[in-house]
Amino acid sequence: MKQLRALTLIGPGFVVAATGLGAGDLVAAAVSGAKLGTQLLWAIAFGAVIKLALNEGLARWQLASGTSLLTGWLQHLPRWINYYFLAYLFIWAFLVGAALMAACGLAANALFPQLSINSWASLHSLLAIALVLFGRYSLFEQAMKALILLMFATVMAALLASDWSSIGSSSTTLGDISENFNLVMALIGGVGGSVTLLCYGYWMREKGWHNTDSLKIARIDLLVAYSITALFGMGIMILAAQSAPESESGTHILIAMADQLGLLLSPVFKELFLIGVWAAVFSSMLGVWQGVPYIFTDSTAQWRSKLSKMDSSDKGYRLALLYIAIPPIALLYLGKPVWLIILYSVTGALFMPFLALTLLYLNNRIIKPSLRYGLISNSAIVVALLVFSYIGAHYFLS
Repeated sequence: MKQLRALTLIGPGFVVAATGLGAGDLVAAAVSGAKLGTQLLWAIAFGAVIKLALNEGLARWQLASGTSLLTGWLQHLPRWINYYFLAYLFIWAFLVGAALMAACGLAANALFPQLSINSWASLHSLLAIALVLFGRYSLFEQAMKALILLMFATVMAALLASDWSSIGSSSTTLGDISENFNLVMALIGGVGGSVTLLCYGYWMREKGWHNTDSLKIARIDLLVAYSITALFGMGIMILAAQSAPESESGTHILIAMADQLGLLLSPVFKELFLIGVWAAVFSSMLGVWQGVPYIFTDSTAQWRSKLSKMDSSDKGYRLALLYIAIPPIALLYLGKPVWLIILYSVTGALFMPFLALTLLYLNNRIIKPSLRYGLISNSAIVVALLVFSYIGAHYFLS
């Protein structure tokens, strides 16, 4: 009975996992499937495990200390770190806002071509603003769960109807990894998000998880959520192995997959797959629009010592929401400035190793000894640190 009750209480994990599953992750899975079949399924699973470990560390810190991770950085790390993070956050939010709008616009235009991609993109942004500003967290969480169920069900339906004998199986060699390094790193680094991991702490607060009594349910929450999103990513890769043309790239490969599934299976599966893609990218947009303003508010309002004082009625929260949701629309029409993308890539390459390193420090030195990391947790975070440090070094060298 206790396990059943726990399953009814989960929610923030679904929200953070779905928020981190953006269009780029779907494209990476589709391109991998089109090019290598199912050889890189392991990379999706590995990436989900790493992100789960990082999120568990964030939950451990907040529930043990009573403060957000950003407050932990301010109190226990040099002040300049907050300035670096704020600079990165402003760039990241601007580019991610534009990318999510474009992805939503493309998915909606494929379903309803009466409106242009940019028109759909703008409408999705405005809809997300309305849901965030006028809905409570409970409504937001239920909407996210519905979108996750929709995207998972549509992909699973297509998988069940597929001819698995045409997909085949193969193993990954070191040569495959070396030749397709960028794809492998995109799959490992993409599943489950990056900066959006920080939103989990604020959504735990909204759920009413305030102390270590909630740590067990948080772990169940994260395990179930990342399992579902990993299966969804794997499903995309498996479908791409039989339906995605290798010649396509970017988000257009998902549209090409839908067309091919319609030919191979039934026209209805074209629409179902596009609905699943739309649910995935809109859930990511909705999660970013709702969660990232908390990060802005927490980062800029350094005098806030209590997380409980932060909510969506805060002026800083609303200004951050408008910054994410309105100015990036210009990029849909003007294109992304090269210098901004380069700056985003350079600063972003440092974030995930930094997150892993700070979790190792805070959860081994600051919180009370009974809640500190053990061997398994330390090993998982060290692996995350090494993997993302390697990815970061690769970005700098290339």
